[in-house]
Amino acid sequence: MKILAITAGAANMYCGSCLRDNALAAELMAQGHDVVLVPLYTPTLTDEPNVSRKRVFFGGISVYLEQHVAPLRYTPAWLDGLWDSWPVLKAASRRSIAVSPRRLGELTISMLRGEEGRQRKEFHKLVHWLNSEPAPDVVSLPNSLLIGLARPLKEALGRPVCCTLQGEDLFLEGLGEPWRTQAHELIRAQVDHVDAFVAVSEYYAGFMRDYLGIPQNKIHVVPVGINLKGFETGFRFRTNCFTLGYFARVLPEKGLHLLAEAYKLLRRETEFSGATLEAAGYLAPEHRSYLRGIERRMKEWGLENEFRYRGVLDRIQKIDFLRSLTALSVPSIYAEPKGIYALEAMSLEVPVIQPRLGAFPEIIEKTGGGILVEPNNVESLAQGILALWKDQTCLGDLGRKGALGVREHYSVVRMAQRTAEVYGRVGKGFMSVHG
Repeated sequence: MKILAITAGAANMYCGSCLRDNALAAELMAQGHDVVLVPLYTPTLTDEPNVSRKRVFFGGISVYLEQHVAPLRYTPAWLDGLWDSWPVLKAASRRSIAVSPRRLGELTISMLRGEEGRQRKEFHKLVHWLNSEPAPDVVSLPNSLLIGLARPLKEALGRPVCCTLQGEDLFLEGLGEPWRTQAHELIRAQVDHVDAFVAVSEYYAGFMRDYLGIPQNKIHVVPVGINLKGFETGFRFRTNCFTLGYFARVLPEKGLHLLAEAYKLLRRETEFSGATLEAAGYLAPEHRSYLRGIERRMKEWGLENEFRYRGVLDRIQKIDFLRSLTALSVPSIYAEPKGIYALEAMSLEVPVIQPRLGAFPEIIEKTGGGILVEPNNVESLAQGILALWKDQTCLGDLGRKGALGVREHYSVVRMAQRTAEVYGRVGKGFMSVHG
C-alpha cells in the first residue's frame, strides 16, 4: 500500500505527535508499505531516525508572512523558496518559537478555511508537487487542525483521506474567542470531507466523536505504540533512593506543580524519606517562570536539594533517565489522549502513578503497570506515591506487568499493523464507490 502521510513540525520541540507519526511511518515501511512522510511548517524533530522528506510544505515563515503581509500572498514560488528551503527552516527551528494557541487564533482560522484562507498559495504548491508524484492509495492527516487539506487533496488525487485524532482539543480550547468557536465550527463543517478518523485511544475516540460531531462509523481506534528498540528490560540503575520522576513538557497542564506539592506533603506529614524528585522535558520560553516558581517553592520548603530539572533529553538520555527512576508520575490536569511517556516508563519496568483521566484508565487496565489517583488532587497523589514507597513487592509486580503489557498492547509493530488494516479497508471502500 502506498501512503501519503502528512505530519506537522514543531520546531525545536520533541512533540508527542511528531514522534508518533515518525515511528508509525518507519514501522509501516519496515512492514513493506510505501510511505511518503511530508512535514508541514518546520522540519520535524524526533529522537529516532527521521524518515520524513527533506522538503517542508506550508513553511512556517511563508505561512506567517502570508498571514500578515498581503503582497506576499501572491509572490512566485521561486521567491518563496528563499525562506522555504530546508536549511533556512532548519535554522529558524533552532530558535524557540512561541506556540501559544491564543497568539495563533487568526492563523488557525485561515488554515482551516483551506483554499479560501490567506495561505491559498501553499495549498496549490502542495497539490502541484503531488501531481508530479505517483498517486497514493490513501492520504493521512496528522490532526483535525489540518482538516482544511482534506477536500483539496481528495479532489486533486481522487483518493480517500484519513485524519488522526491525537490531542488537538487542548490547542482548540486554548484559543481565545472568537477564534475558538470559529475553529470548532470550521472543523465540524468539514468532517464529511474525511473518509475515516483514527483515534489514538478509546477515550479520545468517544470524546472527539461528540466534540466534533463525527459519525460513529467513521471513527477507528488505533492505540498509540512505541518503538521498543533500546527499551530492553532487566537492567536498571538501582540505588537505595526512591527516585520519583516526571518526564513530559514542563507546563501547568502537565501538573509538575502538583507533583511538587505532593512531595512536600509526603516529606512533612509522613515517614516518606530517602527520596528525590527528578524532572525532565521540553521547557518553552513562556513557561520558564512556571518552573522557576516550582524551584522557588521547593527551596522555601527546604527541599531544594531533593529536586532537579534535567532539561531536554535525547533518546539515549531519556532511556537512561527512565531507567534511573523508581516510579514516574505526570499528574496532568487535562484528559490526555496518548500518554507516550507512561508507556515508555512502563516498558522499562518503571511503574506509573497517573490521574484517573483521559486515556490513563484504559492504559493501566490493559498493562497493569501502575496505579490511578484522583485528578488534580494532591492528597490522592501523595497517597499513591506513599503506597508504592512502602511496598517494594508491589513496585516489582507493577513493573513486570507494565513491561509485558506495553509489549502486548502498545508496540509500534501493533500500531502499524492496525493502521494498515484501517487504511486498507478505507481504500477498498472508497474505490468500490468511486471506481
